[in-house]
Amino acid sequence: MARTHILVVGDAMLDKFIAGRVTRISPEAPVPVVMFDHETHRIGGAANVAHNATALGGRATLVGVTGRDEAAATLAEACRHAGISPAFVSDAARPTTTKVRIVTERNQQVARVDYELDAEIAGEIEQKVVTAVEQQADHAAAIVISDYLKGSVTARVMHAAVAAGRARAVPVLVDPKIPHIDYYAGAAVITPNHHEAEIAANMRVRSDDDARLAARVIRERAKCGAVLMTRGDQGMWLLGDGIEDALPASAREVADVTGAGDTVVATLALALAAGATLVEAARLANEAAGVSVAKFGPAVITPAELLRAVEISATT
Repeated sequence: MARTHILVVGDAMLDKFIAGRVTRISPEAPVPVVMFDHETHRIGGAANVAHNATALGGRATLVGVTGRDEAAATLAEACRHAGISPAFVSDAARPTTTKVRIVTERNQQVARVDYELDAEIAGEIEQKVVTAVEQQADHAAAIVISDYLKGSVTARVMHAAVAAGRARAVPVLVDPKIPHIDYYAGAAVITPNHHEAEIAANMRVRSDDDARLAARVIRERAKCGAVLMTRGDQGMWLLGDGIEDALPASAREVADVTGAGDTVVATLALALAAGATLVEAARLANEAAGVSVAKFGPAVITPAELLRAVEISATT
């Protein structure tokens, strides 16, 4: 997968963490008082997908929408530092999507403050995103749509991505949100999580038989080529042409599931772009997810960590 180039399109975010110690409860209200210690930031959402790709040795270009604010500059610089080529469209009418988490020294979250405007882009901003997708797709071996319902992924943007993928004969993968499921027609693979699958299929998913049926419903609704459903400690379910099978969970320790879906779709895209079969790519993505959830916050994994996970899995 080294040097394989993918294009990521979607809702880029900045994750800020304000960390401190809690030693007392406020006399003003029954809430903890956090004594500030330090502040850090990470790139999240679609940016975390791109970061996972570069951490695994690939190359990534990121198309998304930001505000014209300090957070946009911070996000762009952090992307470049992570080896990502940002191709952002700035919109003065919205803030850069930013999640501010207040956490204790033990990584326990106390509160979260969100800065965002989730209305879908339109007009000139939407046209600029479509143009960026069409231009940047020329250099990509796979296209990933990272949809967080923050406005960057519209039906028109999705159509442009699918058309670009078809023109270049490269796969288009989607980390979906169910309210947009009708947007994803023509995608090669979509990767809903367990809860999204239940909503999309309007059913409980408790067993492999349930997963099989839900994946079939989702594939039909989304009009996509394949479905890779992530099921937490139940592993994954893969549905494609001539493929219906469960992948057992590979996680050995779970610290934080934040961003695990980003790791899955990035690994899947890189592997497919590098020539893996769908089954091979799904197995790698499953191992990558197991490594990711052992870390705190939106995390990335390295090639060495992924290779080690594969070796462990092969001996168990």
